[in-house]
Amino acid sequence: MEFLCYHRDRPDSAALRDDLLEEHWSYMDQYAKEMIARGPTLTDDGETATGSVHILDLPDPAAARAFAFDEPGYQAGIYRDVLLRRWRNTLGRTMWDFPGGRTGGNRYLVLGLGGGEAADLALPPVREELIAYGPLLSDDGATWLGTAALVRAPDPQAAGAVLTLDRYADVEVHLWQFGGRPS
Repeated sequence: MEFLCYHRDRPDSAALRDDLLEEHWSYMDQYAKEMIARGPTLTDDGETATGSVHILDLPDPAAARAFAFDEPGYQAGIYRDVLLRRWRNTLGRTMWDFPGGRTGGNRYLVLGLGGGEAADLALPPVREELIAYGPLLSDDGATWLGTAALVRAPDPQAAGAVLTLDRYADVEVHLWQFGGRPS
């Protein structure tokens, strides 16, 4: 089962985040085989982390909750909240398989939070710009709760346009970058 976990930083937690970076990476190293995508969201200037996205393939919702809430940054109080949802890997690949590579162009996390009938279940026409894409689902996988995408786009508006915006209660677009230990 695939899950999307988005830890959102609380205000003024950057110093604590920096202090715990090695612990965070060591924790994530334990999940290297399960990772589909990972990386921080950033302020508009790209200078400060605002959250941390992880998409993983885990055995069940209990394992996903353990992953999200045992994370060292969560335990230390870096995050103000956690979005944890079952997710379906519509592209069937990891971010490391993205043909566009790790650099070049802006990357965004796009979250469409459901507000009715399921939308955007099929891949959008800009497939070559999609890093990860799929529906957000209830724990049992039966109920559509939204859509999440990691996308390369020239600006936030173009990134958000991968979704049918009027089909969602809310759409968030966050600057994002490929994560993991620096090589």
